[in-house]
Amino acid sequence: MESFTEVASQIARQAGAKILEIGRKGPGFELKGVFDLVTEADRSSEAMILAELIRRYPTHSIVGEEGGSHAGTSEYRWFVDPLDGTTNFAHGFPVYNVSIGLQRGDELIAGIIYDPTRDEMFSAERGAGAFLNGQRIRVTPTVKLAESLVATGFPSRKRHQNINIHFYYQLAMLTHGVRRAGAAAMDLAYVACGRLDAFWEFALNPWDMAAGVLLVREAGGTVTDMRGKAFDLHGTNILADNTQVHEEIVELFAEVYRGEVRVPLPQIAPI
Repeated sequence: MESFTEVASQIARQAGAKILEIGRKGPGFELKGVFDLVTEADRSSEAMILAELIRRYPTHSIVGEEGGSHAGTSEYRWFVDPLDGTTNFAHGFPVYNVSIGLQRGDELIAGIIYDPTRDEMFSAERGAGAFLNGQRIRVTPTVKLAESLVATGFPSRKRHQNINIHFYYQLAMLTHGVRRAGAAAMDLAYVACGRLDAFWEFALNPWDMAAGVLLVREAGGTVTDMRGKAFDLHGTNILADNTQVHEEIVELFAEVYRGEVRVPLPQIAPI
């Protein structure tokens, strides 16, 4: 019998091919709500993924970003982001992916993140490690925040009034840099494979995080909330890192939460 990750990998690869096909036509987009974009690729990818998961696992529940769902009767629940990085995709910026995570009860047990532009398949099963195109991956050995490359994201200001700019500025000044690529699942995959040392963000959804969280954990990393407390898939924020710099980041974040800054924001002055 094929494993959950094998099945999810096959489905994600098919969805990725569909996304690339639509992208070659020049994708249009429309707004859902005030800020968020949605494209034909989001809807087509999700419809295909849901159909395949229901066909293979009819008793499993499914939650999709674009509203697709399936009420199963078992303890298994799939979280599907059919196109993470929609804004990037709509503008032809090649940083987007398909993300599929599986939860049994309250435990994440399988995750797939597929980048169709680079043909990179990240996969993880609980207790079996994390892999990139079949090769085992590990988080970085970096031990100092000052030597780290980190990443974050900025959901719409309506969600958190741009509070993240305060955390962003401190990390930008105290590390080798902060990247903001616009695809949270990809950022988590990059922490898992050692391209980033840490990632944090506010106001993500379960389908943004489910697969990536398992990848980071199985690659030897740590995932908590930004105060260092137990991670909640339905919580308000996330911190994922290589474990080595975790306590240093949590300490820095605690200072920012208290309104303390190590590096003051520059004053705006006429030039």
